Amino acid sequence: MARFDPHRHWQHWGPLALLLSPLSLLFRLVVALRRAAYRLGLRRVYRAACPVIVVGNITVGGSGKTPLVIWISRWLEEQGWRPGIVSRGYGGRARHWPQQVRPDSDPQTVGDEAVLLAQRSGRPVCVGPDRPAAVAALLSHTDCDIVISDDGLQHYALGRDVEIVVIDGERRFGNGLMLPAGPLREPVSRLRGVDLVVCNGRPRHGEHAMRMRQPRLLPLRGEAPPLPLERLRGRRVRAVAGIGNPQRFFDLLRRFGLQVEAHPFPDHHAFTEDDLAFDPPLPLLMTEKDAVKCRLIAPEDTWVVRVEVQPDAPFVHRLGRALESLSEQ
Repeated sequence: MARFDPHRHWQHWGPLALLLSPLSLLFRLVVALRRAAYRLGLRRVYRAACPVIVVGNITVGGSGKTPLVIWISRWLEEQGWRPGIVSRGYGGRARHWPQQVRPDSDPQTVGDEAVLLAQRSGRPVCVGPDRPAAVAALLSHTDCDIVISDDGLQHYALGRDVEIVVIDGERRFGNGLMLPAGPLREPVSRLRGVDLVVCNGRPRHGEHAMRMRQPRLLPLRGEAPPLPLERLRGRRVRAVAGIGNPQRFFDLLRRFGLQVEAHPFPDHHAFTEDDLAFDPPLPLLMTEKDAVKCRLIAPEDTWVVRVEVQPDAPFVHRLGRALESLSEQ
């Protein structure tokens, strides 16, 4: 039986959107009241002892935030900052939060994205559903002097100095409706109040471009130099993806000339050996987020597709100016 994909229904107005639209209006009201409570001081906002950069989106599903968070952390280091990262730890089953995350942490305990962030950024990472508590724990255990909050736009209990929104350039805002009739967590008008808007795709007026660098292949097991993804051009491969937008990953592989047999899974899927047992055997490709969970269960001929991004020059300039203004305060 095919898995129900809400994003397919959220891309347009239809009977389901019409049926759920009253709930969307109610959700929009709740979101507005909640945000107003923080603005008016009716709910407490935690202010960290250092600058906080929030990277998030206003829609449900993957938009490319994680590669941008990794890029920002590395860029901050180049500018002389000591960044740390906080995240939700979604999918993690830790009994106690917050959790400090190392590159070798168990993704079942702290979440797959958290381990990936620790591995790729090389910076301290702390996760937990309570973002202020995660930031406080990060700062108490490290020498970080700036914090990046991954997927933290709607966590208003955490004060922030810079807000960055990432837009999926393909899906964008779907039918323009709030949950559950559409994909929006907040109305599109929310973008007028953020500092920077980045489009993972073709940007529109007022949006910055985020360009993908040459994707590379790394063996999931063993050590070997990375190979360009084009090395498999014309080859038949299998690809698995348990991310917010699996189709984006499969489309990437096809753009580089691979013949892809696609196997989508739910976001943050807990893979088993049976999920990865295919016949006949073919090269198996997966995302980095999935790879952190599959190292011990994947077949030998499994490859990780590493994707890196580069925001456009105006984005880098504006981010630098924003941080300069914070230093002058």
